[in-house]
Parts: sequence; C-alpha cells; structure tokens
Amino acid sequence: MKQPLLTLGALLCALTAASHAETLRFATDASYPPFSQQGPDGKMAGFDPDIARALCAAMKVSCEVVPQDFDGIIPALNAKKFDVIIASMNITDERKKAVNFSDKYYNMPSRLVARSGTAINDAWFKGKKIGVLRSSIQEKYARDRWVKLGAKLVPYGKAPESFLDLKAGRLDASFVDAAVGDTDFLKTPNGKGFAFAGPAYSDAKYFGEGAGIAVRKADTALLERINKALKQIRADGSYDKIQKKYFSFDIYGN
Repeated sequence: MKQPLLTLGALLCALTAASHAETLRFATDASYPPFSQQGPDGKMAGFDPDIARALCAAMKVSCEVVPQDFDGIIPALNAKKFDVIIASMNITDERKKAVNFSDKYYNMPSRLVARSGTAINDAWFKGKKIGVLRSSIQEKYARDRWVKLGAKLVPYGKAPESFLDLKAGRLDASFVDAAVGDTDFLKTPNGKGFAFAGPAYSDAKYFGEGAGIAVRKADTALLERINKALKQIRADGSYDKIQKKYFSFDIYGN
C-alpha cells in the first residue's frame, strides 16, 4: 500500500529538482567595459553580467553568461543560441521589430570623445573621422546626422579599438556611451589629453528610453519574470550595490 506513495513522493522530488535546475543563458558583448568584458579565466565580468546574475538569483534559476559580438547578437538570440541579451542595448522602435525588451535597466547618454579643447559645431564634422561601434545606435545616429556634414565613420567590432586609433591620431573622435568613454578611456593613462566634446546625445528617436534586456518575441512569460526580477533587485538594494561597484554616479536615470 505504501509503494504508490513513495513513487509519488519520488516524482514530486524529481519535479522540484527539475524546476530548480532551470538555467538561463544570457549573452553580452565581451568587449564593452565597464559593462562587460572577459577575464583571463574566460568568465564574463562587468555591470551587465553582474546584473544578469542578480536577476537569476531573484528568479531562483541558474545563470550562464556567454560572449557574443554585438553586431550579430539579435540574430543569434533568434537562432536560439542563448535565451536573453543583456548587452547595454538601447530600446528602439527598430529593434522592437525583432525582439521584445524589458523595462529599462539604465539610461546613459552618448558622447563624442576628442582631443581636449575640441569645439563641436556643424562645420567641425567636415572631413573628420569618427569611430563608432558597428551596428550600434551611435553608428545609426552618426550616419544619419554627421555623414551629410562631411564626416567619415569608421566602424569597429569592439569599442576599445576606437580608443587605440583615437590615441594614435587615426581618428578625430570616438562616439560612445558616456560611461564607456569615461571609465575605459578618459580615466586611464591613455586618455590624457582627451575629453568629452560637444553635448550629450540622447535623442529618443535614436537612443530610445534607455538600455533594455531583450528576449525572443515568443518568450512573453520570461519577459514578465525578468521585469519582476528587475523591480526586486531595484527594491532590495542588489542593483545599487552592483552599480556602485562600477560607477560613481547613478546610471539608472530618471
């Protein structure tokens, strides 16, 4: 008489174990410090991977963070190479056609980095070489606004590569997320003699409402879980702890 109960108990234990064994695979750009970078041990580090792990903890699932080049990250998501994108990706109408976004998890303007004292106006752009991350929202904005003013865009697969060419004089400016320009270049020895130039760029038409976490169109239940987890880590202090690890200012925005 007890055997069916034991079988049922074993089944319940197996189901419980299976539910806790869920793993979410997050993809991020491995060359975008301080948001993401790959350490010598191969492990992904930075603000984005840390937020991914905090979200997984809130959702009570295992977490795997994998590297993926930014210019192919949406096609790779839709090809089911991973489950989620967390790669400082701005929420825009164009990208919403291919993926669904969470609520924003930060909102940062973009800036031009150039030699200190550079004055930016429409006339300045003629004949200038400007580095941009390939397939980024910065590239889209610069192509629409500055190419017609005479600027030449130089796309890079990795944002830091543009800083090397800027330092070497092969570029006149680099157009990047303000936090990346500040922490990965201006605050380093290589950034000596350089500064942000011109205004902060945050036109919602191009830069959207901030950076979001992307999932496939069909994964509506997962999106709801991620948004719930985002609210949780904002409320319990986990987000603030991670933010202070990388930035001396609030990057969440208004």
